[in-house]
Amino acid sequence: MSPLAIAITIAAYFALMFAVSLVSSKGSGNSDYFSGSRSSKWFVVAFSMIGAAMSGVTFVSVPGMVGASGFGYLQMCIGFLAGYIVIAYVLIPLFYRMNVVSIYQYLDNRFGVSSYRTGAWFFFISKMLGAAVRLFLVCLTLQLLVFGPWGVPFWVNVLVNVGIVLVYTFRGGVKSIIWTDTLKTLCMIVAVVLCIVFIARDLGIGLGSLARDIRDSGMARIFHLDDVDSAQFLPKQLIGGFFTVIAMTGLDQDMMQRTLSCKNYRDSQKNMIVSIFMQIVVIFMFLCLGVLLYQYAAANGIPQRGDELFPAVATSSKVPDIVGILFIVGLVASAYGAGGSAVTALTTSFTVDILGIKGRSEEEVTSLRKKVHLLMALLMAVTIIVFEKVSDTSTINAVYTLASYTYGPILGMFAFGILTKRKVRDGLVPVVAVAAPLVCLVLQLNSERWFGGYRISYELLFLNALLTFAGMALLSRKDPSVTKA
Repeated sequence: MSPLAIAITIAAYFALMFAVSLVSSKGSGNSDYFSGSRSSKWFVVAFSMIGAAMSGVTFVSVPGMVGASGFGYLQMCIGFLAGYIVIAYVLIPLFYRMNVVSIYQYLDNRFGVSSYRTGAWFFFISKMLGAAVRLFLVCLTLQLLVFGPWGVPFWVNVLVNVGIVLVYTFRGGVKSIIWTDTLKTLCMIVAVVLCIVFIARDLGIGLGSLARDIRDSGMARIFHLDDVDSAQFLPKQLIGGFFTVIAMTGLDQDMMQRTLSCKNYRDSQKNMIVSIFMQIVVIFMFLCLGVLLYQYAAANGIPQRGDELFPAVATSSKVPDIVGILFIVGLVASAYGAGGSAVTALTTSFTVDILGIKGRSEEEVTSLRKKVHLLMALLMAVTIIVFEKVSDTSTINAVYTLASYTYGPILGMFAFGILTKRKVRDGLVPVVAVAAPLVCLVLQLNSERWFGGYRISYELLFLNALLTFAGMALLSRKDPSVTKA
């Protein structure tokens, strides 16, 4: 594909996304921005959640992982399903009962302001790093395919992409995000399905024999039970999937903000359960596409593997141009959706949790929110530009690991509040929240040497939360006035 064709594709998608945002944000106020005025249709939210749970990294990584782990990712999906059930029937009723704008307000009500701010700051760091890295990787792809050939510097590329995110989220907030994520989900599904059809046709595989071909490929293994030290070991995947989805969906302001926009908790529960089943179906399609990509690469002498496989095949001159166009649409839809929802969630949490809106008039909150929104977009752009200056593969992996560490203390704090009646010394909670990830880091760096070759992988989040829980228990005393959630 030529740089001009890619740029036209991106511009067309942005025009459509902006039109959806403009219509959905008409007449929006602070309530629409923060919570969608609690008026979203549950089935629309459920469909939009598919795209919300998948970033541009997911779009290229899930097909690429098939070569190393087959369909093993479905093991984690079983853990996701169990985690979504807990979110739907434990966390959602709690948040609706408290009528929170930010989910971290629970920590204020349960423990105090130090715990509240700790949860908000951990979310802020994690979401900023995670969202910036996701958009950074997309900016790198666009720099290679579009901006680089035109001689445009990387920082201009970043400002253009962050500017696009800013424009379509500035007015409508979560109300716009739900509808643009619906568009994103539709584009991703269409892109994956049509890529499967076109690549299978090029390989001479009929749709009637597609399932048999994938099954016989040797890359469709789901369950891994033969090596306890492997990151793919089934119990690790189940535990990792369960706690990851509770922390990164149920205790993530970004994901829960759209979920809590449903008019009541029962609609929100229906959204969660339906959404996870649809997500598993879409993930399965990505994995099937991965098998076909590896087969196509082998047949056509394409050497790339892993994350580089899908971009290499899609932009190869050996495949029809429509496959490249579909890849760009899916990638850009994923990137802008993830960036937009992250900026909105960061704005909400920073405005409500860290700066505070109590006692402010509607006009003051609106002015504050808009300033914070601009600040969040600017911080994201600066973070992406810094990544470009210092990045290598290990740096990116380190940032992802750091982002995942920050959810452990949040999970531990919520678990302690929900499962116990004890009161903690609120001022010392930040110390516990910082100490737990540091201990986990030491354990992860030394686990193979200390534990006979055992590698800590997806269970790290659970361990992090457990240490936070234990630390809060040491700082606690029974308080009869506190009731379980």
